Amino acid sequence: MEFFPQAMQQLIRELSRLPSVGEKSATRLAYHLITQGRSQADALAESIRRAVGEVKLCENCFYLSEEKLCNICRNSSRDQSLVCVVEKPMDVVAIERVGEYRGLYHVLHGLWAPLRGQGPENIRIQELINRVKKGSIKEAILATSSTVEGDATSLYIARTLAELSVK
Repeated sequence: MEFFPQAMQQLIRELSRLPSVGEKSATRLAYHLITQGRSQADALAESIRRAVGEVKLCENCFYLSEEKLCNICRNSSRDQSLVCVVEKPMDVVAIERVGEYRGLYHVLHGLWAPLRGQGPENIRIQELINRVKKGSIKEAILATSSTVEGDATSLYIARTLAELSVK
């Protein structure tokens, strides 16, 4: 990589920090951006700035939104008594693409991982419990990953919600 100009090396380093982008892919992306001219690079930079500045977490489910509540939580035709608990926002996207689920979501933004020092207090479990205590949620679908951490998180949530009479 040292044979590239310094600015391109920096761009490659930053691009390779993105998930699923290795040095080879980062190099191809950097080359594409450099050769396409300033207007495409400026448009990409502006899109990144705008997304980082305007996208926040929904106050209800913690999915991504530009408003207080996301489109899913604002949709009155969704089943308000059903919540699907997922690890990350991309899990919502995967489920929504199927087009069959009509309930709400709750995004944990992590899993219970004691070996990494991540306990239930570090993810959005308490917020889920608070939503359930408000009374409208009657059933929860636990859709965490099938890992030790995902299973531990699901088990913890299932036991906690069972005490609150949620299926």
